[in-house]
Amino acid sequence: MLHFIDSANIDKIKKCIEYYPIDGVTTNPTIISREHAGDFKALIREIREVIGDDRMFHIQTTASAAEDIVAEAEALRREVGGNFYIKIPISPEGLKAAMQLKKSGIGVTVTAIFSQQQALIAADAGADFVAPYVNRLDNIVSDGTHVVEEIVKLFNIQNSKCRVLAASFRNVEQIHKVSMTGAHAVTLAPELYEKLVYHPLTLVAVEDFEKDWQSVYPSQRIPELLGK
Repeated sequence: MLHFIDSANIDKIKKCIEYYPIDGVTTNPTIISREHAGDFKALIREIREVIGDDRMFHIQTTASAAEDIVAEAEALRREVGGNFYIKIPISPEGLKAAMQLKKSGIGVTVTAIFSQQQALIAADAGADFVAPYVNRLDNIVSDGTHVVEEIVKLFNIQNSKCRVLAASFRNVEQIHKVSMTGAHAVTLAPELYEKLVYHPLTLVAVEDFEKDWQSVYPSQRIPELLGK
């Protein structure tokens, strides 16, 4: 499974990349606005510098008309380069733009997906990824995990190359359930990565290991014992 950071906070992105197997970064206008960066150009260039050219960088369009979406996508690709995807909210204009952008070789992620058929038509329009919003569906009692599961099933039935990049998570249980559906990727707020690896029994086990080691080698570590 691919793991993305859903953030535009430079410090948090740096920390996640240092500690976790990260495949890229996703942003949207809401995430960008939280940083109060002022200089949008400088912010996205710094994110690219931090993650490098090989990791995927998904930046969302702010335009609604197809020709403006295409123009934004081309400008953003020129600016950040590397492994780049334009995020486009699902709409007739968005699908029109997606079809045009695929012809020019720009990666496309169709976002704000809330139904199975939205995902399928986006895939048929050439989307590389579709991004269903899990928690937002859960909030209206629509079972986000089930929607993701059926999107994955649809893509398998149709032999679609489009991948499911599940988004909008609030807890590890949602992430786990989506992982079990066969979703190809998740994008997570930085704080969720720490919760993914936390378990109280792990802490107890590590404490026990340390106590047992100290009972035999109270002041030495392995390099010292090996003469290194």
